Amino acid sequence: MSSSGVRQDLSLLRDRPFTLLLVARTLSMLGVAFGPVAIAFGVLGLPGSTATTLSAVLTAEALPMVGFMLVGGVVADRLPRHRVIAVSETANALAYAGLAAAMLTGHTPLPLLIALCAVSGTASALLYPALTGIIPDVVPPERLQTANALLGLGQNSARVAGTVLSGAAVALLGAGWALAASGATFAVSAVLATLLGRSLRGRARGGGGSSMLADLRAGWHEFFSRQWLWVVVAQFSIVVLALQAAHGVLGPLLARDELGGAPAWSAVLAAQAFGMVVGVLLAMRVRPRRPIFVGVLLTFSAAAPSLLLGVGAPLWSAVAGAFLTGVCFDVFGVLWATTMQREVPPESLSRVASYDALGSLMLGPVGLMIAGPVAELAGVRPSLIGCAVLMVLVTFAALLAPGVRGLRAPDPRVPAPSPGTPAPPA
Repeated sequence: MSSSGVRQDLSLLRDRPFTLLLVARTLSMLGVAFGPVAIAFGVLGLPGSTATTLSAVLTAEALPMVGFMLVGGVVADRLPRHRVIAVSETANALAYAGLAAAMLTGHTPLPLLIALCAVSGTASALLYPALTGIIPDVVPPERLQTANALLGLGQNSARVAGTVLSGAAVALLGAGWALAASGATFAVSAVLATLLGRSLRGRARGGGGSSMLADLRAGWHEFFSRQWLWVVVAQFSIVVLALQAAHGVLGPLLARDELGGAPAWSAVLAAQAFGMVVGVLLAMRVRPRRPIFVGVLLTFSAAAPSLLLGVGAPLWSAVAGAFLTGVCFDVFGVLWATTMQREVPPESLSRVASYDALGSLMLGPVGLMIAGPVAELAGVRPSLIGCAVLMVLVTFAALLAPGVRGLRAPDPRVPAPSPGTPAPPA
């Protein structure tokens, strides 16, 4: 990577709207990184708690995240996206403050925990489509990949810090204080999103007079007319099912019973997050001619941590596997986001992103619901191996689609077409 190329990429940091978005997303991700460890070990530490109890709490967050995702896409294409982000982050802050208060006071009835997690899940459903759609509002088309990579750098750095610090916070201070820290970061992110709206000066999109159903139909047409898009989303619906089971329930269970508790599991999560930081260096500059094909190949790495933990490999090997997964997933994520932002019309981007998220996440609650009972019946390690095998098989299946193999990025020497213009045949 040349020094001039690095300077050109980093010059985007002088753009005030992008910098506000970057800081807001970095702080929000810091809060998100605290969440899984704090919730998992907070719930598992409650009197009488079982793996099924943890599955119930996590499912309560995942179900509304899936159920309201399409609504979030329509809302983000109709309203100024910075406002949607600010409201969603505020709701997340309140939900996590409630969880923190419950843990710190010892008043932790299961219905209360479920209700607060449901609020957080609903907020996330509104947040994700707006986050995807707002990036083309903030940066010009030729800087999309750089913007996605820099946003990934901030988020992944926060993920590393959050997962490392959350394990220490849970071990030393308890889950309640870790959850309180999460709520504070969401609150600051909400303030920055509000300031972002003032800085866009007319660049924010919003509006639309058609019905919600008409908007959803139009968004579905944009989504389903692109084979590469719906095939990879279908692949990820299974990958996320397995990852939710492995990372949400099975990994924490194995860590609690055999690996020494929260710090060991935090090491696995932190390694993956650190790998995503390193992956930014590749994602910022790599320009494959077939971005979706390369991205899907990289997702084979998702199986590595689950397989290594399942076969009883040393913890350090699972940490190394998680690092590899992080590198590969960051490159995939930047290629995926940039391709979608380039190929889908801006006025439909949040709705298409909501179909993307809905399809990718819709089976996640199933993974969370069945992980605890399956682990109790079959054992934690065999369940982890099953998750790894499932991820490998579905990734092979995605590579069979011509659209996945054939979609080509535009030649950088040729002026880019407007977003949504069909690419020439491969």
